[in-house]
Amino acid sequence: MADITVQNLTKYYGDRLILDGISFDLQPGEKVALLGGNGAGKTTLFNILTRRIPFDSGVAAIGEGRTVGIIDQIPIVRKGASVDSVLRLAFREVDALRRRQSALAEKMAAGDTSEATLAAYGTVSERLEWLGGYNYDYEIDKVCAGLAIPREQRSQEFALLSGGEKTRVNLARIILEHTDILLLDEPTNHLDMDSVRWLGDYLDAYQGTVLTISHDRYFLDQCCERIIELRDGKCDFYAGSYSFYAEERERRYELQMAHHENELAEVKRLEAVSRKMHEHGTEHLAKRAASIDKRIARMKVTDRPKKAKKLSMAFGDPNYETEEVLKVRDICKAFDGRPVLQNVTFNVRNRERVAILGDNGTGKTTLLRILLGELDADSGTVKKGIGLRPAYLPQQIHFANERRTLIDTLLYDKNVTVQTARNRLGAFQFSGEDQLKIVATLSGGEKSRLRLCELMYDPLNLLVLDEPTNHLDLLSREWIEEAVEGFTGTLLFVSHDRYFVSRFATRVIYLENGTYTDFQGTYDEFLAYREANPPAAEKKPSPKIEKTRPRGGGTKNLARRVTVLEREIAALEAQLASLDEEMNASASDPDKLCELIAQREEADASLTEKMEEWEAASAALEQA
Repeated sequence: MADITVQNLTKYYGDRLILDGISFDLQPGEKVALLGGNGAGKTTLFNILTRRIPFDSGVAAIGEGRTVGIIDQIPIVRKGASVDSVLRLAFREVDALRRRQSALAEKMAAGDTSEATLAAYGTVSERLEWLGGYNYDYEIDKVCAGLAIPREQRSQEFALLSGGEKTRVNLARIILEHTDILLLDEPTNHLDMDSVRWLGDYLDAYQGTVLTISHDRYFLDQCCERIIELRDGKCDFYAGSYSFYAEERERRYELQMAHHENELAEVKRLEAVSRKMHEHGTEHLAKRAASIDKRIARMKVTDRPKKAKKLSMAFGDPNYETEEVLKVRDICKAFDGRPVLQNVTFNVRNRERVAILGDNGTGKTTLLRILLGELDADSGTVKKGIGLRPAYLPQQIHFANERRTLIDTLLYDKNVTVQTARNRLGAFQFSGEDQLKIVATLSGGEKSRLRLCELMYDPLNLLVLDEPTNHLDLLSREWIEEAVEGFTGTLLFVSHDRYFVSRFATRVIYLENGTYTDFQGTYDEFLAYREANPPAAEKKPSPKIEKTRPRGGGTKNLARRVTVLEREIAALEAQLASLDEEMNASASDPDKLCELIAQREEADASLTEKMEEWEAASAALEQA
């Protein structure tokens, strides 16, 4: 039985056809990526599968009894709930199974050894093991480490997190739930490169079914085995990873183009034959010509396959010959007393392509802004080469007046003629009615394209990019990369897109814990270097249990202390059992459940502390 079934699915928005009778199945354990340009219907299909929006006809079904995890369904939690309590919502089933397991164990201890009881106990135990229920604190720590959720953040109030932080915590929660099916819409957004790599490895080993929308090409190669591309309301299928899809898509385009041209050539050949027959004027040839004309009329020439135009232009100042573009010396920067950059020193030479990499929060954008003069360093200097003309493409692009059309934006910002503006916009794939669009209505990729169109007017020699492919679809990413490929000057960029970094970086500056590594070479060479020379791990001393030494009353006081601790431990165990019963009864009340989880965490921590103290006191009593 398929985990996901879609048959003849049709969806309209008004009179616009989004999904045109598409059909496909996802079998258990398949890892499938859903690709397509903006507006192709990817998110619409996700919303249909999760019953958020209706559809017009067809079938869209999840397999009976299959559980689904959805990344963008942020849970509703009680006011003041911590990140840790949200993560522990993943183990509501575990807590219920533990109670069921305890009840069955008590029945067996009382003498019930029936086959039904033994089978039920085995089923519960097996499910607990599958869910990681015997050691879920370890499971939480492992997933949080992989997704770079710091331990100090886990005690913070969930509601106070940023949107990106909430998404990352929610991704951790659904991973911990061990659902049968994962529906992931851009799961790598807000993740650094190491976290993306961890998530890709996790999904590759995941035994359930995955349907993901993603524009991270390395991630797709890492964990997807099949591609479904939505285009013009239809589905195209590719039995392989993204790399296979990219090559196969090009091969199919060439075959379709060859077929189209062969059909056109045949029509032209027959038309020429018919024309000559008509020119001869004989009755016999006229009849043959009429027959050929009927044949031509019946022939159907397939549509010419569509393909996005590639950029074929270079920009930048080819005459800029200053060798040292930037001299950076001993840059230090701290925020609220926390050092972010410490004594960062490097030179950037003309025509280098430098990637500034590191985990989230390591100061990459801060360093870019200091280099551009937008932010003051606490200490250190930045010296720019003579005649340097930098341009900056930030993550969020804004225009002075976004109510203007694209043409008016170029007229006002660059003081050019209407014809020049049209020509420039056309070169950047804004043609026809697109040039009359209001800037505010553009997508992120279109705004990046428009800003690059403006930048290309100037004789630039330093291009600075901050996450240039973030939130862009695959087509926009490819287009931005073609534009950057045409830049002849020095490139300095921050990116979590491993595909982009691998394509352009000839040098890597890696920020980590306030320090940095300056590596001369490609990104793949840098990864090999890091693997051969891993950063020294900070060794933390293992916690030691202090042994209680007899004093004053000797063994008598120790024995009394052990007895008191045993009573306190018994009381805490009874409290935990009571809380478990209340949690089971409040399973449908999220606010109450979160409150009980917080109380249970506190009681569990107290129990652990008392157990450690009891062990130390008992050991000291035995020694005495």
